[in-house]
Amino acid sequence: MRYFEFNSPYWALIKAETEDQAIEKYNEIVADYDEETDDEIKEVERDYALVIHARTQSDDGGLVRSVSETIEDFNKPEADILAITSELC
Repeated sequence: MRYFEFNSPYWALIKAETEDQAIEKYNEIVADYDEETDDEIKEVERDYALVIHARTQSDDGGLVRSVSETIEDFNKPEADILAITSELC
């Protein structure tokens, strides 16, 4: 699994097998991604993605899930959103 950080039009962290799959997931859940702005997406390290995912908070500022739930969710084999800007919550 690979990890991709999008910065525009909204910030999101997505896990996917390929960059194309990450863009597809971004378009499906977050917003339309303009592929002409390639500098707005970058691949990030697994550890970085795990820390960001673990720090995801609910609307009231509390942690969304337990440590075991976080690890289980992070290690699922399907493409998914790991974190998203609070502007869209």
